[in-house]
Amino acid sequence: MASRVLLAESVRAALGAWPVLQIAVENGFGGPHSQEKAEWMAGVVEQYFQTNADLQQYEVEDFLAEILNNEFDTMVEDGSLPQVAQQLCSLFQQCKRGEEAAVREKISQLSQNRSKGKITVVQSQASEEESEEEVPMETLECSTVPSVALPAPSPLNVEPSTEEDDGWTLVQRRK
Repeated sequence: MASRVLLAESVRAALGAWPVLQIAVENGFGGPHSQEKAEWMAGVVEQYFQTNADLQQYEVEDFLAEILNNEFDTMVEDGSLPQVAQQLCSLFQQCKRGEEAAVREKISQLSQNRSKGKITVVQSQASEEESEEEVPMETLECSTVPSVALPAPSPLNVEPSTEEDDGWTLVQRRK
């Protein structure tokens, strides 16, 4: 029973210290109930470990990625997914072996990492609902147009075009 409680605490600490999940919750990527979804996610991940004792890191990665994609419309591309999955697997193994002191130390470290600072998101791309017409014109205009002297086009020897029977016009160049 103590290992279950410890596992629950360690999963919540690991997910709570994960910047990707923090950003998703703080910016409402999961909708108005983002915080509840994050808490639900911690419970589901804990249950995933309890029901599957021999999980591999890649399985945990896939599971976390699927939840983030489905619940928060978020795809992890910062390389942190394997780290968090490995951390969760390691914490689970330590809980199974009864290494309570080591797990509590890691939970303490994760809690300190979480409280170090706020992370904000700056959207760099227009959302899917916005069309190009809605983009301010200042971003599309050039302030100066460089004058470039282009070479005069070389005259091409083009034979007169002939219309084929099927409606296509055949244009040939002399060689």
